[in-house]
Amino acid sequence: MSYDLQRLGVFGAEEQRLALREHPAPLVVDGRTPFERDRDRIVQARAFRRLAGKTQVFTSRASDHFRSRLTHTIEVAQVARHVAKALGLNVDLAETLALVHDIGHPPFGHAGERALDKCLQQHGLRFDHNIHALRIVERFEQRYAGHRGLNLTLGTREGIIKHSRDYSAVTHPELAQYFLDEMPPLEAQLIDLADEIAYLTADLDDGVESGLLDVRHIRDEISILRRSYDAVNRGHTAAEERFVFHDALQTMQKTLIIDLIQTTAKNAREAGCETLEDVRKLGRRIAVFSDQAESERKEEKQYLYNTLYTCDALELEHKKAEEVVTELFQFWMEYPEELPEGYVAEMESEGLARVVADYIAGMTDNFILMQYANVRRFVRSGKLFQTR
Repeated sequence: MSYDLQRLGVFGAEEQRLALREHPAPLVVDGRTPFERDRDRIVQARAFRRLAGKTQVFTSRASDHFRSRLTHTIEVAQVARHVAKALGLNVDLAETLALVHDIGHPPFGHAGERALDKCLQQHGLRFDHNIHALRIVERFEQRYAGHRGLNLTLGTREGIIKHSRDYSAVTHPELAQYFLDEMPPLEAQLIDLADEIAYLTADLDDGVESGLLDVRHIRDEISILRRSYDAVNRGHTAAEERFVFHDALQTMQKTLIIDLIQTTAKNAREAGCETLEDVRKLGRRIAVFSDQAESERKEEKQYLYNTLYTCDALELEHKKAEEVVTELFQFWMEYPEELPEGYVAEMESEGLARVVADYIAGMTDNFILMQYANVRRFVRSGKLFQTR
């Protein structure tokens, strides 16, 4: 199944416009597109590697088999490439945006993000993982002699900011260069939905693997999974339940992917979009699920919230995450001299609260727990320590 929406994608003159970088880059003729170069820079970034040590739903301490932020990211990239290729869009840009979409997440998953945001609110600030991702690729990654950051293209930086939500130039004037009064390209629009498809499938899988979810209960409560399970079961009546369930998850994922492809193509046609400029000026996103798929997506997401994300076992993890993040934030706010030297240098321009949040957000689960243990031990002993 394929659709030719190439005229709506980032190609030709539009690709050249979005390929601009903040700093001049040496001209290297090696067959890579600008967005492939971005992809390679992201994959080689330290922040990308740290995703391997950050929680998706379950911490790495629970099992080696559960998804981390990194493995989740790879799965999102798979879905994004599939959808972009089927629609005739710029696959390189879609893959690059999928690979960078979670790079701004702090340790401990969404629990860590909520705790960090709560800490910043006490200082009149907020934590937004999209904006933090932009700070990472523009400031914190230091690999080049001539400039800070990864020097990514304008198109990739726009997608980092706009793939999952719309920002106002009134509230975020610092983002004005990213065409805030326009819709993002389709390559960026599909990333949040590829993310949903990937984690809805993976979280059910990991939930059953953990023993916190039961296949029969899932089958009874989630419409799209029940249909998928029954379809697989009819052809494999003698197969073990766990194998039928795995195949059902893959069938469910394919159903959502096909729906996204077909609905996006249908919306583009009905909206009369003939160019990328039409997509940008439309005032609404074209890449969406159909009404039925959206309803079933919401049903599954609500099920996961009710049975997995807020279950007692994970709530204990969430409370621990909040305690760790909050205590460390408060410690470095009180003793900023104990921050690493590079962060101390940033305080004058960024402010202490933002610098502390930046430091914490970059940590892996294991590293933040190590810092937490060190802080508690040295504070109890009446001594401070140097993290430099």
